[in-house]
Amino acid sequence: MDAFAIGVDLGGTNLRIAAVSADGTLLEKISSDTDVARGRDYVIDDMCRSISNLTNRFGASRRFTGIGIGVPGIIDLQTGMVCKAQNLPDWRNYPVKQEIERRLGTAVILENDANAACLGEKWLGAGMGVDDLCMLTLGTGVGGGMVLQKRIWHGMTGMAGELGHISVDPDGIVCGCGNQGCLEKHASATAVTAMARLMQLGEELSSREVFELAQLTGEAGEKARTIWRVVGEMLGIALATLINAFNFPLYLLSGGMLPAWEFFEPHMVRTVRERSFTFRATPNETHIAQATLGNEAGLYGAAYLPWIEK
Repeated sequence: MDAFAIGVDLGGTNLRIAAVSADGTLLEKISSDTDVARGRDYVIDDMCRSISNLTNRFGASRRFTGIGIGVPGIIDLQTGMVCKAQNLPDWRNYPVKQEIERRLGTAVILENDANAACLGEKWLGAGMGVDDLCMLTLGTGVGGGMVLQKRIWHGMTGMAGELGHISVDPDGIVCGCGNQGCLEKHASATAVTAMARLMQLGEELSSREVFELAQLTGEAGEKARTIWRVVGEMLGIALATLINAFNFPLYLLSGGMLPAWEFFEPHMVRTVRERSFTFRATPNETHIAQATLGNEAGLYGAAYLPWIEK
């Protein structure tokens, strides 16, 4: 009998739930808004209702493998508690895993959303051909995940992969984590907006708008390209550190800033080459590339969790 699993991608804005077969075929997906204003019980009810609908629909003809859930924020993997989630304000110290298992009467696997996205790329995306990889997610902040020997690398307490807090400028911007010059303060969409404001390109330009400006001639285009040069160099410093430390074959970048790849990638690779002996010594073995699954990576990665945790 064919098998299927349920993957859940819980975000601060969108909730997506899918039934996925063992070969990665998306059988059905349910999408809705994450109505955080109505409280966590409402969101959990909505999630459990959709999961039950999918398991009932496909369970008659396929073997049910399990449920994987990707959640933003810091998770205690031993207890299944969300310790902190910036986009889910009333979920702090909330036992998500226990609550969902109580309502559904079945076990679930909880995972950080960036880790789940990295696993999704390993399973069905740009990382299919390797066992070890690292991924940076470029959004409002900078997240990340690592897969080691085909499994998510969690570290001692589950906090491995906080790649947005790698120091890239010791004299840089103070970060909320307590450090100074963190990558996400210099190479996130928020950082791009801040640089555009400082360069008087606009008060609240999105990274997409700064990308569009970079395609123009004239002073505005030159300023926008300067922003992407800075982003590329900061990413290059972080990637050089990761390459020197881990010697993985693949480093992926994902997220909403990828459309500007043509403007920051040359500066990023140049900086990596300047700062990483390992990269220079393995030019044909060490690859930096774009992720390919887009917003679906976390959903597929969550669905894959029950198979690798068996």
